[in-house]
Amino acid sequence: MALRVVVSTGVVGLASVAVLAAVVSSQIRDGLVDTKVERILAESTRDAADAQVAMSASPARTPGDLQALVNDLVTNLHAIGGENRGVLLLRQPGGSSQLFSQVSTPPDLENVVTPEIRAAVQSGAEQSWQPVYLESTGAPGVVVGAPLSSAVAGNFELYFVYSLVDEQKTLAFIQSVLITGGMALVVLVVFMTWTVTLQAVRPVRQAARVASRLAEGLLSERMVVQGHDEMATLATTFNDMAESLQLQITRMEELSRLQRRFVSDVSHELRTPLTTVRMASDVLHDARADFSPEVARSAELLHAQLDRFESLLSDLLEISRIDAGAAELDFEDASLLDVVREEIQAIAPVAASSGVTLRLWAQPGEHVASIDRPRIARIVRNLLSNAIEYAQRGPIDVLVGSNRKGVAVMVRDYGQGMTAQQAERVFDRFWRGDVARTRTMGGTGLGLAIAKEDAQLHGGTLEAWGSPGHGASFRLTLPTTSAGIGQRPVIPLVAREREFARLGEAVSLEPTPTEATP
Repeated sequence: MALRVVVSTGVVGLASVAVLAAVVSSQIRDGLVDTKVERILAESTRDAADAQVAMSASPARTPGDLQALVNDLVTNLHAIGGENRGVLLLRQPGGSSQLFSQVSTPPDLENVVTPEIRAAVQSGAEQSWQPVYLESTGAPGVVVGAPLSSAVAGNFELYFVYSLVDEQKTLAFIQSVLITGGMALVVLVVFMTWTVTLQAVRPVRQAARVASRLAEGLLSERMVVQGHDEMATLATTFNDMAESLQLQITRMEELSRLQRRFVSDVSHELRTPLTTVRMASDVLHDARADFSPEVARSAELLHAQLDRFESLLSDLLEISRIDAGAAELDFEDASLLDVVREEIQAIAPVAASSGVTLRLWAQPGEHVASIDRPRIARIVRNLLSNAIEYAQRGPIDVLVGSNRKGVAVMVRDYGQGMTAQQAERVFDRFWRGDVARTRTMGGTGLGLAIAKEDAQLHGGTLEAWGSPGHGASFRLTLPTTSAGIGQRPVIPLVAREREFARLGEAVSLEPTPTEATP
């Protein structure tokens, strides 16, 4: 921010100084030229009048005397005007003045006189002037013309050529002073801006550093309060906010710790009575053939709900371990395709009873990664069971792929689907997209939440997509190296049914002879 402010100030300062220098320079130039022209016109009027008097009073009558008179007149006028004024005397066309040659001091001034000013002088105007550029001095100048007449020699044109080289030097000096002063002013303004900006930015930088440390978990960090100005008030307010946040976070951490401990303790404590109830339920379930139909059905329901209760307790214990950071992973190099294939074979009977067809596709490659195999198998099992639940007797396509950085599996069904809002919440704990729907495969509402946590423990991702009436898709991506999964997806998250044959090759789900051996 300080650099942006200084650069902006420097640019604005330079632009302002340039505009101001241009305006001041233009005003000074106009003033110098106007003053000089007024003086030139007054001087030229006087000298032209004197020249006319001298020529009228001269007794010269012969051509030689008249030529000498003209030469002396031009020489005297040049001496009176100084080095910055030249004098040119030209014959007017026609008349006896054709007998005399033109006189110029210094020589070769006739190329400065333009046809326009000559026409004005020949028309009889008392005095005419015109700005010109003098190539001999490389400076601007002014040409002033006036008519002269002689009773003997006829009409002449008298021109005074003034050089403005002194004014040009004066203007150049003033411009250099303006530029030097402007640059010094810009440097001073930039320095002052930098100093003032640092005074304002330094506390903000300190606040940013403290906020970063707070974000890293160093809740005891505080800003240094100096003085009693606005920055001190900001630092005090920031410290009060940090103190309040520390108290709130500490309170929330303590509450979370108590909640995790409560869930863990309750889960453990329920194990003992659940074991006793399980034993009694097993006895009743085994003897249900001797009971009346109503009692036998109750024994079956009790047995099924105890299974779900045990699964819920296991999931709660797993969630409490993950929340406490106590989850331990046992990594091994394994093929994700083998894991997926085994889970599909295991759940195939359930899919067949639901009228669902499972199809496995695989891209070329080994699809090997360092994984905790039981946890990854649990993720795949959860994705498959959810797909079967909502497939509505449609097919389910499973695609496995890999690249240099990761391996991935996509589970795609074409059932009832879900909205984008539901896809964002599908991994929330105990959340169900359709609370009125009766699940056919049990479930605790924690399966996808645990699957998401397991994927993150591996450094991977678990993503969901859905569209009402067009099914849903889940993609698990795991890294093959410590560099992460990268930005490029291993396999797409969504694919149409006819695209799977292009994305991968069909994999047989029939057990091999080794797998079929009891």
